[in-house]
Amino acid sequence: MAKEQQPVGNGAELFIRALENEGVKYIFAVPGEENLAFLDALRNSSIELVLNRHEQAAGFMAATYGRLTGQVGVCLSTLGPGATNLVTAAAYAQLGGMPMMMISGQKPIKSSKQGLFQILDVVDLMRPLTKYTRQISNANTIPAKVREAFRLASEERPGAVHLELPEDIAAEQPARDTHIFQPSDARRPSASGKSLEMACDMLREARHPLIMIGAGANRKRVSQALLHLVNVTGIPFFTTQMGKGVVDERHPGYLGNAALSAGDFVHCAIDRADLVINVGHDVVEKPPFFMTPGGKKVIHVNFSGADVDPVYFPQHEVVGDIANSVEYLAEHCGQCESHDFSGLMEIKKAVDAHLQERAEDGRFPVIPQRIVHDVRQVMPDDGIIALDNGMYKLWFARNYPAYDNNTVLLDNALASMGAGLPSGMMAAMLYPHLKVMAICGDGGFMMNSQELETAVRLKLNLVVLIINDSAYGMIKWKQAQEGYADYGLDYRNPDFVTYAQSYGAKGHRVTRTEDLRLTLESALAEGGVHLVEVPVDYSENRRVFDEELAELTCRL
Repeated sequence: MAKEQQPVGNGAELFIRALENEGVKYIFAVPGEENLAFLDALRNSSIELVLNRHEQAAGFMAATYGRLTGQVGVCLSTLGPGATNLVTAAAYAQLGGMPMMMISGQKPIKSSKQGLFQILDVVDLMRPLTKYTRQISNANTIPAKVREAFRLASEERPGAVHLELPEDIAAEQPARDTHIFQPSDARRPSASGKSLEMACDMLREARHPLIMIGAGANRKRVSQALLHLVNVTGIPFFTTQMGKGVVDERHPGYLGNAALSAGDFVHCAIDRADLVINVGHDVVEKPPFFMTPGGKKVIHVNFSGADVDPVYFPQHEVVGDIANSVEYLAEHCGQCESHDFSGLMEIKKAVDAHLQERAEDGRFPVIPQRIVHDVRQVMPDDGIIALDNGMYKLWFARNYPAYDNNTVLLDNALASMGAGLPSGMMAAMLYPHLKVMAICGDGGFMMNSQELETAVRLKLNLVVLIINDSAYGMIKWKQAQEGYADYGLDYRNPDFVTYAQSYGAKGHRVTRTEDLRLTLESALAEGGVHLVEVPVDYSENRRVFDEELAELTCRL
């Protein structure tokens, strides 16, 4: 439905007005000369410009805004190299199901004074990475293209969209009758009654059902519905990495997190189950189990149908609003006397005991279990940790109990290094009253470390914990696991304390294990931007993941 609007001076002003109409609050940006008309229109708008130091970080922040709010996060770059720097963030949002819009500039398209200088076909570049990508070639079409882009970015499964605004179109005066389109109030359809009843029948017939919670369930309504389901039916549950916290992991039915690909305690539980109710997971996340013909049955509960894959081909699908579907199962399937969870709960006992081992180990450098333990001790129930990608991510996924949805921000879809700091910054911006910690390896931190300046300039309350092994630690673990020689993965780091101070942040170096918790507590309490460096002893990777788990889980 169209709404009458006052005339605007040019295409850039019309674009900004359309964004305001969509409820946009922030634009994360590294502008260029091709964006100057847009920037000037933004100056007079209600939208806040957040100036970043690299386009990739701007994109990560916009994607995380979408992840946390469910609304479309917006980022801006210039043409050419600015647009190509958004590519990783586009893939991050697209694979992670995060609603995000990218706006890139371009030279004039109706005349050229610089030949092909800096010109790439950015629209074609973005096509495989987005749900929608268009060049705007007429100012009159701006409102329609913005509305369509927002609609597609938000619709399930959410993802990335892109619009290119050339200089001459930004300066072009739209027709006086050009109008802005109001967002529609479309509701997600509910699953059919027949598919829901069939799911209940399969659940009643099963002996050892198990619930798997994935990234698509990370919504408040779904959390509430899932809690109702596990309480009513008593069915144990586990999570993928991106499903952490959907249900409070202190719940007695929680079996653990499928952080590893195979061979962990959770995989023993999956092997024992005869039915897996898969809520909100698809194969974009690393599959936590592999289906085989004639093996266990799987019910796919999601907003959209399953992408059939050689390792994932569910026997039944419940397609529609997840919260409504799960609530129906809770209300109508009932608790079945035929269900036997004794074997699954034996595995839970083994998991719980295993995760307590060495959690308070005092050796230095600090082992991962102690780092995870101390972080959990200092973070309040509603505190948010944002994890970059590295070896420590596996330890946090397995050992760090999450108490609420979206309190553990990690990415196991694109699994890009460099996202941890910008994601933590976005959480700190949105929730200044909460305690927020970005947890990064030294490698991932250095990929966007320049954003410390942005964090300080924005006066964020953020603790950045750097887990330092002076190497690409996860790849070293894989290198050793596969029998290769230790080669090519070690490097030198800056003095992180001095580095933080050079940006106006406060730097801390942990030199004794017993100081880690105290340092983190002090930094969280003081506020402002703090960087805490802790050296890690990663010898536990091989001992636990390669040796101990192989011995322990084969007994279960």
